[in-house]
Amino acid sequence: MKPTNTPKIETERLILRKFTEKDLEAFFLIYSDKEVNTFLPWFPVKNQEEAKAMLEDRYLRKYRNPSGYNYAVCLKEDNIPIGYINVSMEDSHDFGYGLRREFWQRGIATEAGLAVIAQLKKDGIPYITATHDVNNPRSGNVMKRLGMTYRYSYEEQWQPKNFPVTFRMYQLNLNVEKEYIYRKYWDISDVRFVEGGKSCLNGLTGF
Repeated sequence: MKPTNTPKIETERLILRKFTEKDLEAFFLIYSDKEVNTFLPWFPVKNQEEAKAMLEDRYLRKYRNPSGYNYAVCLKEDNIPIGYINVSMEDSHDFGYGLRREFWQRGIATEAGLAVIAQLKKDGIPYITATHDVNNPRSGNVMKRLGMTYRYSYEEQWQPKNFPVTFRMYQLNLNVEKEYIYRKYWDISDVRFVEGGKSCLNGLTGF
């Protein structure tokens, strides 16, 4: 697996690229929307000063060294960010995404996600995981459309919002045996189960 630094990707409708300082206004629109950020661990930014600090911390700083995949999702027609896709280089290879409300239900998150996944497979990333709050099934539907499959559920005290959330964990294996399951969230949670009435351990193939 080689280090990467968010290689640019184009699809039929989209440009996936790095955020820049010039994107601050668009970045603020994405990260300030309360509904967009309801099921995310951080609080919406309140002003452009907070947005600028988040842009630096989450994106610009990471671009200075090969550190993973941190994309601005832009429409080709104007190349202005309307959302993001991030893939962690920690052992979870967590796959996360967000999109401004006015662009929901247009297949954009799926189109962008499939393109990023193709790049991940090419670059030798072994697998990706993604989690969603059980109260946010729309996010789980995106995961399914990307080819990810449900593995297990677990409870976590979400920070910094500091309240308990039950998550569903999805996974897609790219360059590792298909039976492999990432089990860290399972191991650290006191509340964990497989939905559908299966025995917890028996329901987790390969554990």
